[in-house]
Amino acid sequence: MNFPRSPELLSAGASALVVIDVQERLLPAMRDGEGLVANIRRLLEGAAVLGVSTSATEQNPAKLGPTVSPLMELSPVRHAKMAFSAAECSELLAAWNAAEIRQVVLCGIEAHVCVLQSTLDFLAMGYEVHIVCDAVSSRNQHDHDVALARLASSGATITTTEAVLFEWCATADRPEFKAISALVKTREGDAPRSQSRN
Repeated sequence: MNFPRSPELLSAGASALVVIDVQERLLPAMRDGEGLVANIRRLLEGAAVLGVSTSATEQNPAKLGPTVSPLMELSPVRHAKMAFSAAECSELLAAWNAAEIRQVVLCGIEAHVCVLQSTLDFLAMGYEVHIVCDAVSSRNQHDHDVALARLASSGATITTTEAVLFEWCATADRPEFKAISALVKTREGDAPRSQSRN
């Protein structure tokens, strides 16, 4: 890039993606669990293409099970926790400090519990936090909606799966653009798009 970019935009080199608690015994109770997993998978695949750091948390995995299998293969780094907030995961924070991560992209469940508490703690630590609204869920729509409104008013950025992928990619003249464009076109339930974004 030969022009100054807005600090509001995500940067692949400064970002970390965290999948919050998408576990075997939690997912079945969530609204649109299939769409949730599809969007998180797209985020993980895009992160892998673009070299974005990824990890997952698991709330009390002995009782709630591991990360669901469609995501586990793409989330090799997983952190067990008992606190609702992912800020409990000291190894995660140490890895971010070592990599000079300043932007945290969160997805997962539940929006009004673990995602919300993690976000507020990360904001307090000085991270920029981006919540992927179509890749977070709760059992109840009301809890989901109130959580996103509260997080936005607290300083988090509310965004979408597609916006994150294109911000990480940044330009259509890089080799990875074709793979990112393909991920966007495979949105759950959508027919393939007829036109390219370039």
